[in-house]
Amino acid sequence: MKKILVPTDFSEHAVHALKVAAQLAKRYKGEIFLLHMLELPLQLVGSSGSPIGGTSQNLPEALYFMKLAKKRFTEIMREPFLDGIKVHETVEFHQAFEGIMEVSEKYQCDLIVMGSHGASGFKEMFIGSNTEKVVRNSNIPVLVIKNEHPHFNVNDFVFATDCDIENKHTLQQALKFANKIEAKMHLVYINTANNFRTSEEANKCLTDFIKGEEIRDYSFTVWNDVTVENGILNFAQHIGAGLIGISTHGRKGLAHFFNGSISEDLVNHAQRPVVTFKI
Repeated sequence: MKKILVPTDFSEHAVHALKVAAQLAKRYKGEIFLLHMLELPLQLVGSSGSPIGGTSQNLPEALYFMKLAKKRFTEIMREPFLDGIKVHETVEFHQAFEGIMEVSEKYQCDLIVMGSHGASGFKEMFIGSNTEKVVRNSNIPVLVIKNEHPHFNVNDFVFATDCDIENKHTLQQALKFANKIEAKMHLVYINTANNFRTSEEANKCLTDFIKGEEIRDYSFTVWNDVTVENGILNFAQHIGAGLIGISTHGRKGLAHFFNGSISEDLVNHAQRPVVTFKI
């Protein structure tokens, strides 16, 4: 957590995310890359992604948006919670999702912290959000914040798994994250009617999955529920978890539309913070 990327639109939820990122940066002596994407009307943006400066009527409007962003940066940098933190202010003329991915790679960030208000109904199915797209495609962990956390201290970290040995590297990422934030890891396997395993089979699956890993403080549980998403949310509620972790497949196109994504559903519906790890 040495380089934390925080995309912002200066909304309330984005500020919640920035406050959590600030706490992590202070705790682990990291720095923040605060990114605002200026999604200008197409007629104001050239093919290179930069404001068009060739015409006198386009340039003033592009400059207006830039000045407005700088003003908001100045205001937020005065917030006491950013005192003592190295913050890099970045404004990019780009489509938000693509810009976030490019900036995270450019500065070799190791964590993205994003705010989200969730989505529902047709908006969730057909439009989605930039947060969902980042969760689906990011190669680094994405921490999604819904609410304000004056003290982001996580004691219990739920990590949901299907015990697929091929995805064990995501367990290793989650363990590293749990160790970093000094949280107890609660591995959970969600049993559903459509993909049922006996308790003995599921426990053996979990035991095999963690074999060879050094886990200092953990538990593993088989939890029965109607759906995987409900099971994760209900188990997290049951133990009072401060954070939910899950792997994301990064499905695209028709595969994403028909199969959905549990990680994106959790980002939309969980009121607890969610951290995702790319398979």
